[in-house]
Amino acid sequence: MIRKLDPEKLAKLHKTEDLLEKRYGKRGTPEREAFHERAMARYYADILRDRRRELKITQQQLADKIGKERSYIAHIERGETDMQLSNFFRISSALRLDFSLRAY
Repeated sequence: MIRKLDPEKLAKLHKTEDLLEKRYGKRGTPEREAFHERAMARYYADILRDRRRELKITQQQLADKIGKERSYIAHIERGETDMQLSNFFRISSALRLDFSLRAY
């Protein structure tokens, strides 16, 4: 059975962009940019953490592979640090992840 969406109910739904503007301001504002940076740090942190767990590697083992302290890996996985791109690629390589850049 296929149900039709109710246009009145759809009109009452909140749009993500509206909710983000209300809480963090319009795109381009310092508050919104700070939110975006934190969100992206968390996004990549989750990817790295999930891959490390998938490979059954401890934070300490990963830290040893890249020549860093375990606490550095912990901070990254919590999205609490702004890591350098070189460290991101070093960690990615240790986790056998391949990232590529493309224009959009």
